[in-house]
Formats: sequence, C-alpha cells, structure tokens
Amino acid sequence: MTKTLHHRACHLCEAICGLSIETTETDGQVQITSIKGDALDTFSRGHICPKAVALQDIQNDPDRLRQPMRRVGSEWLPIGWEEAFELVAEKLSAIQARHGQNSVAVYQGNPSVHNYGLMTHSNYFLGLLKTRNRYSATSVDQLPHHLTSYLMYGHGLLLPIPDIDHTDFMLILGGNPLASNGSIMTVPDVEKRLKAIQARGGKVVVVDPRRSETAAMADQHLFVRPGGDAALLFGVLNTLFSEGLTTESHLPVDGLDEVRAAVAAFTAEAMSLLCAVPAEQIRQLARDFAAAPSAVCYGRMGVSTQAFGTLCHWVVQLINLVTGNLDRVGGALCTEPAVDLVASTSGGHFNKWQSRVSGRPEYGGELPVSALAEEMLTEGEGQIRALITVAGNPVLSTPNGRQLEQALDGLEFMVSVDLYINETTRYADLILPSTSALENDHYDTTFNLFAVRNVTRFNRAILAKPVGALHDWEIFVGLAKAFAAKTDKELKPTMPPAKMIDMGLRMGLYGDASEHKLSLATLFDHPHGVDLGALKPNLTPRLKTANQRVQAAPPEILADLARFSALQAPAADELLMIGRRHVRSNNSWMHNYHRLVKGKPRHQLLMNPEDLASRGLSDGQLVRVSSRVGQIEVEVLGSADMMPGVVSLPHGWGHARPGVQMAIASGQPGSSANDLTDECQLDELSGNAALNGVPVTVAAA
Repeated sequence: MTKTLHHRACHLCEAICGLSIETTETDGQVQITSIKGDALDTFSRGHICPKAVALQDIQNDPDRLRQPMRRVGSEWLPIGWEEAFELVAEKLSAIQARHGQNSVAVYQGNPSVHNYGLMTHSNYFLGLLKTRNRYSATSVDQLPHHLTSYLMYGHGLLLPIPDIDHTDFMLILGGNPLASNGSIMTVPDVEKRLKAIQARGGKVVVVDPRRSETAAMADQHLFVRPGGDAALLFGVLNTLFSEGLTTESHLPVDGLDEVRAAVAAFTAEAMSLLCAVPAEQIRQLARDFAAAPSAVCYGRMGVSTQAFGTLCHWVVQLINLVTGNLDRVGGALCTEPAVDLVASTSGGHFNKWQSRVSGRPEYGGELPVSALAEEMLTEGEGQIRALITVAGNPVLSTPNGRQLEQALDGLEFMVSVDLYINETTRYADLILPSTSALENDHYDTTFNLFAVRNVTRFNRAILAKPVGALHDWEIFVGLAKAFAAKTDKELKPTMPPAKMIDMGLRMGLYGDASEHKLSLATLFDHPHGVDLGALKPNLTPRLKTANQRVQAAPPEILADLARFSALQAPAADELLMIGRRHVRSNNSWMHNYHRLVKGKPRHQLLMNPEDLASRGLSDGQLVRVSSRVGQIEVEVLGSADMMPGVVSLPHGWGHARPGVQMAIASGQPGSSANDLTDECQLDELSGNAALNGVPVTVAAA
C-alpha cells in the first residue's frame, strides 16, 4: 500500500480553496482516503468548506457517466467516441444545411468557467458553427456586471473587486458570501475576513430582503423590498451629491455632471417608497459610507437578477467612484492576474444583433437565455432545431423550466457534453462525458481575475485518466475535426490547454520579462500556489475605453432611467419571491452526493409568520405557490428572518422528474423555483433574467 499526498485547488465554487488530498494505492487501485484544507496554500490558508470533501463522492458516483451514451427510444446505450463525433457532425451539418447556421444553438452552463480546458477549447468546435444562437448561465447571473464594466471601463472583465482585507466599511447588497463563499469576489474564508473588518474597528452593512447568514453577523442589516435595490442605491447616490459628501477621484472621468443631473429627482424620500427602507436610514447609510476612512460598495447576484440589474451595478460603481473609493486601497480594486484575460482579449460588444422573436440584445456574442425556449418554439425562418448543452442544466437553472422542457422535447437533435443524465440532458440524443475533475490538471483562468489578492497556481491531475476516457478539451477537438471534415472547413492547429497556460504565464505581467519569471515549470515547483501580492490601484492604465477615461454616464444606461422612473411600488398584499444559497450546494449540481444533502432539509419556502397567519397557513404545511407561468407544491416554514411580503425558495431543486438518472438527487424533496420564474420578467437593458422579485401567491395545497 502506497500513500501519496497531493495538493490542488477546489474547483467547486469561486473561492478556489487549496486542498491536501491523500490517496492510497493498493494492487494498482488508487483510492482517495482524505481531503483537507491545505494549511500551506498561499491564498486559502487551510480553509475548506463541506463541498470540497465531496470531491471523492463525485469521483466515485455510480451515476456519473464514464462513456458516451446514445438515447435509443427510452434506453441509453453506449457508443464509441469516433462514432459519436461522426453522428454529431452529420446531424448538425445537415440541420444547418436545411435551416441555416442559426438553427443550431449552444447553451454553456456555470461549471464551464470552473474548468480551464472548457475555457480554452470549447470554442474550437462551437466557433465552427457560426451560429448567433449562443446562450449561457451568464444571463441568469452576472451579465449586468459585465455590461456595466464594458460600458464604463471598456472591457467586460475589468471588474473592480472589494479590497476586503483593507477596507473600513463594506456595504453588501444582493450577496450572501457566508453561503456562497464569495462570488465575483474570490475570497476563501470570507467569514474570517469580514470579522477582521469589525476587529479593526470597521463596519459591515448588509442589505437583503432576508436576514441571511451574512446579515446575521453584520453590524447592520437593512431589509429591502425585492427589486428595490436600485432605488436604495439611487437614494444613497443622491444624498452623496446633495449633502456634499463626494470626493474628487484621481481617475480620468467623463460624465459626472450628467450623472448628478440624472439622479437629482431620486431623493431618499422618493426612493424610500420604492425600496421600503426609511429615508433617514438611506441618508445615514450614505453619510456613514462617505465618512469611513475607506469603504467599498459590493453588489452581487441578488442585484443582478432583478428588473434593474444593470442600473444597480452602475450605481454601485458610481458610489465607489464619487466617494474616492474606486481604484483605492480599502475600496474597489482591479486584479493583475498572471494570465490576464483583460490584457489579451478585446473588450467585447453589445447589441450588435438581437434575438429573432423578442429582440433581446446580445452581449459578447451571447443572447439572453430567457429567449432560448421561445426561439425553439416559435416557427419560422431562424427557428432553433438543434441544441448543444455544455455542463449545464437550464431546465432547473433558467426561467420557466417547464416551457423549456416543452421546447427541448420538440428538437430535431440535441447533444450534451455532461457527466450526468439530468433534468436537461435526458432530452439529448447523445451525451458525451469527460473525465472527472480529479483526473484533470487545473488552472483558474477565470477566478484569479476576481481574487482579493493576486495569486496563481497550477495543479496536476491527482488520478490517472481512465483508458478510453477523454478530457473535455479533447472532446471538443474531436467534435471540431469531425465537423470540419464533414463541412470542408479549415481547422487551425491547436495545443493542449496546459501549453496555452504556459504561454500566457510567460507573456504576462509576471512572466519572462519580470523578476518572477513565471512559467508552468515554476508553478509545478509551488504546489501551494504563488502569492503575487495585494491588489493595488491600477485602473487608469488598464482602461479600455476609446478615450482611456472612465465613462460615468453611458448613454445606454442613462436611457434606461426613464423605465426606472416609471416604477411603482407593489401592492401592499403582494408576495414577492427571492432565492437563497446554501454552503452545501452550488446551483443544481451538488445534490447527488449524500454527505452534501444529508441532515436538515433546506428546500422549503420561507415566509414571515405574519404572512403565514394572514393567509391561514401553519408552519410546516404543504402549500401551493403560483406565478404567471406555473405552480409548485412545497413545504412552508415560518421565519422571522424574512421581510414581510417576501418569500424565499432556493433554486436548483426539483430533481424528481421522469428519466433523471441521479438516484440520490431524485430522492430529495423540493420543487424547482424556476418553474415559477418568468422568462418575460428581466432587466430590459441587458436581457438578464429577473429571478428575484417574482410576484407569487401562496395558498394551502
């Protein structure tokens, strides 16, 4: 028996914590015997959450597919790789020949950005399709972040990150980092870092319709009406201007006079009616923020996935800017990663084309996923006839999942690159599973961009690649070769993703021309990672706008203020639904592992006891929740943590659908929140889905 200790980053959430994984080899068989936090990791310093321990369950899960599978009637049968690639090429090329390039659509799920092989090579095949019908989880999540940065700073990935380790005042809206481990803020052990703010005399303020885990440890929690965050933020910004609380920025800025004029009517008193936060609390929040030695305003998914998501993120940036906290230590700072996608890619584009049916704008070559089902169901030229899904489960993760099920059932062909037969892939004709995470090497191309320190690490695979298996990047190379041969397209040479990373490291800020001399070989010698230092002011030279100045008043955003000005407060008796996160879960993809779903159920609808009583409902009762698009039945729990008039249902559940082959997940209670969310309810500017603030009714089942 041989024991070996390995080190690698956890890829299951954005915190990218370092792990120490012990394996034991007996008679040629390697088993994982221990997963712990890596105390020597330069970034996470031994922190670990429950998800990481479940990496061994993913590896050993009998439901995880290990070879390509083809659906024949109601059966799934094995198929060889080359035959599978040829089938995909034949079907997709024929459909495009009959119906045009846009008749084939692509959906890429959230795990795609957790795997660098998908990031480097998925477009090697998908780009050959030349389809405008590309969708991803971005538009049910962080699209307003990207659009705001694109319009203000010239690049959708130039996202200022909270300098959490040095700030004196942190204002959090729409985020629950104690449950999410941080998001668009890569921050292992976030609870310790938040408590450190308090320990050094600082203050943490959380704005949330629920007294979340993060709100519970904050110095101040403000209940806000779902969808009212933009009003609260406008009230803060207006107060900063009207009370002379602004500070001139060192950054080159255009448009602040236009901003001041545009928000002049958005007083704290007027905004209070829309957000349900008292006007004096809004004003005091602005004063406290401006008075702090350093401060940062941070908005996350809860303010992205609402009707004014882009306006929210715009005002977040403006609050940091006008108080002198943008591009400042203790405020919001941009990273300088070892492999810098901002430096090496174009800034992006917006609204160059629109979706066929509803005219939704593209961003970065992708259309909003809220339009996906209607593009399949609406007949006519350009109708989607085939779909490729990559590491995604949009039936559970995008609005109006039941409508999407209907659309998937009518496709001519569907292929999924996925590890499971889940709620979405059960409709596929072909499923192509890659190797597991621990059979892959790993580099964080995405989350180093959002880290609260400049860090880098490369980890080799821990387990050997099984005979006959393919890495995800190899799957896309195989698909590209087959499709290019079938359609007589020229295919450029490629290289393994690790070699691309080596080139990126050598050409980057810390590469051959620097004292660090970073390369893949260097990182092999540092399995616990390399710390490249604290974030520092750098925004001016990194700006990608045409005139190299911050654009504080983008015309596209100013034009959306008319829509906001027409906003009315909801009726007094209306219930609005929001979601919630849990540290043992990540969207829909962590529910088939016993150690993560055991214990107290967490699928229930949470409702304020006053709302329960007014409807004649009792704690623990089965209720029917209805929206414009559908209804579900779920257990309700009374919770004083809920703002009156608000209910909370976690997304990602609802696995008990016919044909799903995930035994543990299918046995879990709970319904899909996205059977209630409305594909027509979205941020009109970006097209991002408004998953929060969904009007619902709740009655006894």
